[in-house]
Parts: sequence; C-alpha cells; structure tokens
Amino acid sequence: MLLKRNLLLATCAALSLVVQPALAALRVNGSTTVNPVVSEAAEWLRAERGMEIFVDTQGGSSGGIAALADGRADVGMSSRPLGPADSERFPGIRFESHGLGFDAVALVVSKDVWEGGVRAISRAEMREIYEGRTRNWKQLGGPDRRIAFFNKEPGRGTWEVFAKWLYGDSSKAPLVSYPEVGANREVRNKVGATRGALSQLSAAWADGKTVFALGLRGDDGQVVRPTREALADGRYPLARPLLMVTNGPPSGSAAELIEFLLSPRGQAMVERHGYLPLHQPVAEASPSP
Repeated sequence: MLLKRNLLLATCAALSLVVQPALAALRVNGSTTVNPVVSEAAEWLRAERGMEIFVDTQGGSSGGIAALADGRADVGMSSRPLGPADSERFPGIRFESHGLGFDAVALVVSKDVWEGGVRAISRAEMREIYEGRTRNWKQLGGPDRRIAFFNKEPGRGTWEVFAKWLYGDSSKAPLVSYPEVGANREVRNKVGATRGALSQLSAAWADGKTVFALGLRGDDGQVVRPTREALADGRYPLARPLLMVTNGPPSGSAAELIEFLLSPRGQAMVERHGYLPLHQPVAEASPSP
C-alpha cells in the first residue's frame, strides 16, 4: 500500500511539472541598429538566468513601435525619437522610451567613389542628389560614374534622421523613386557590391574596407566626420538616441532586460558595437539652418 501511495504521489508530481505553464518568452522587435546590442544581451541573459528572449527586426524602428502597440511585441527597439505622430497613430498606448546609447547616421559610399576622391559632402550637395539633379560623381569632384543611390526605407530610424537633417522635418522630404534597402547588413552589402553607390547607414556599420563614411561639410567649409568624439561634443549633426520602448513602465522580463542594458556590462556591449554609451552623453547639435 505504501509503495502504491508513493508511486501515486510521484506520478502526480510529474504531471504537475508537465502541465505547469512555462514562463512566456519576452518578445523584442524593431531597429536593426539597436539589435546587435540587444541580441548579445539576450544571449547572456538566456545563458546565465534562463530567460527566453526572442529578438526580431521586422520593419525597423517603426515596425517595432507598431508591434509593441499591437501587442505583438513586449519591447520595441527604436533608433529614432518617438514623437506626437506615434501617439496619434496609436491612441491609448503609453509609450515610454529608455535610452541605452547614441549613434551617428553616416552617408556611405563604395570603395571606388572613396578612392576617386569623394571624402565629404554638404547638405546642399546631398539634396541635389536626393532630388535627382546631381547624377554623376564627376559633378562632385569624383570619378566619372553614375551615382547609384540606395534609399533607406522611409519609417526606418536611419531614414527619419537623414530626412530631418536634409529638410528640417522628415514629412517635408519629397517622394522619390530610388531602390530601397532595409536592414543595416543589406545596406552595407549593396553599397559594397555596387560601383558608384551611396546610401544612409549607421556609422558603426561602415567598415572602412568596402563601405566608407563620408564627412559632412558645413557652410563654413569645415568637415565633421561621424566619430564618437564628434557625436559626444555635438559637432556631428546626424545624431540619434538608441531606445528601448515599452507600453507604460517596464515590468518583469522587460524591466530585467532594460536594467541589464543600463548596467556597466550592458553599456560595455553598447560601446563594443561601435555606439556611444550613456556615460558619454551627447551634447546638443547645432541647429540646421
């Protein structure tokens, strides 16, 4: 009888383990710029604390914000600040942004353009290219080669920052018909493999081997390059925050992930991936004329 009782208790205990629901995985979605840091943090938290974190980059920053608002993600990753338009699009969602670092958006070119002598570009020159009036690098002192411009998908954080710099407000950017590119890796591969190429890209992804970041030439003729030093002191205008976004205050696994990203170990990951950590705050950039 005792043996049967013990066997029954053991069976019930085993069944309780089987039917007990597992902790829900944390769903993170958004910016491909923020992704490398968050993915590394997720791997560490999975190995050391047993947390299940699924990280996706579908749709970039705007895709992550939409996924959070629709309940398809618990945390959004964004490489652009959130504004009134986001709140208007998703009424009732209490967006809270949690900064984890800073990044520079660069205008990048292929190796043949760089070696052909184009090392910097002004806002006026970039606008002429974007609006289709400048079509050959020879017009900018470079090689006699057609400009192959790849436009970052509108709605991506990289494009939003670029368009705001170019026109003062991203909503004022004209409609254009260039080939569009999405994730940072895709941009780097396209530019690196295409002669005469130009696109917008996170400066941390410009490898200086196949893809080169141009300096920005101001009205005074001074060139500022997208370095972390120029980002930190406010000289480089194409600066942006790297954000984790939640619906209201974070809790549970979301809070644990954000807390880790803000810890010394998490901030070291931010720096290791080429971004500016929070302990080196970005000064206010000079306003665009």
